[in-house]
Amino acid sequence: MLIVGGLAVFVGAIVQGAVGFGLGLVAAPLLTLLAPDLMPGAVQVVNMTLPLFTLAMEWRRVDWGGLGFAVLGRLPGSALGAVIVVYVSVYMRGVFVAVMVLVAVALTARALSVPRNAVTITSAGFVSGVTGTATGIGGPPIALVYQHAKGPQIRATLAMFFFLSAVQSLAILALVDELPSAALMVGGALIVPMLLGFLVSGPLRRYLDGGKVRTAVLVVAVASAAGLIVQNVLSQVLA
Repeated sequence: MLIVGGLAVFVGAIVQGAVGFGLGLVAAPLLTLLAPDLMPGAVQVVNMTLPLFTLAMEWRRVDWGGLGFAVLGRLPGSALGAVIVVYVSVYMRGVFVAVMVLVAVALTARALSVPRNAVTITSAGFVSGVTGTATGIGGPPIALVYQHAKGPQIRATLAMFFFLSAVQSLAILALVDELPSAALMVGGALIVPMLLGFLVSGPLRRYLDGGKVRTAVLVVAVASAAGLIVQNVLSQVLA
């Protein structure tokens, strides 16, 4: 599990290091198939650690005003996500998130610009809190709101948001007794491939900063939905 899961985290860290999000969408579906009892806690440990490396380089580009609204929205979203973890099946959670992401991408891809204000950022933070706590994938809602920003601002703002969000989700999961010690141990072991993936992401990050960030954000968001659908189909087949 650590070998296969580590490879997924490595690839996810490359994507997130370049685009600003993506670790959860690559790693969470596979980790859920391999060890559903350890999710989403294990991936949240990695989600908490990776942003620190991004912030070490680009913390000056954080949109602090937008971050405040996003965190404000995530607080009640995380609480709802914890309720979903306790009472809703993994299959239904995955389908719900996948449909929401696909609808959001379809709407924003057709628009000339996505409004980025207190209402949209707070709403995105709320949705991210629900999906991040329930499935470990909370990046797409915030990333879609920031898709027209410059690459460094997207990565820095999302990094700070993901760090705070992961800490919050881990605390809530522990509060509802959904954070086994094994999840923390596996998450800690996955930090090594995560760091290697982040180091490899440098060239891709420079390439995308040449005006291709928005396309990358939309592609990665669609991939997150597709990954969840595949995960849930496989889980039903293997059940």
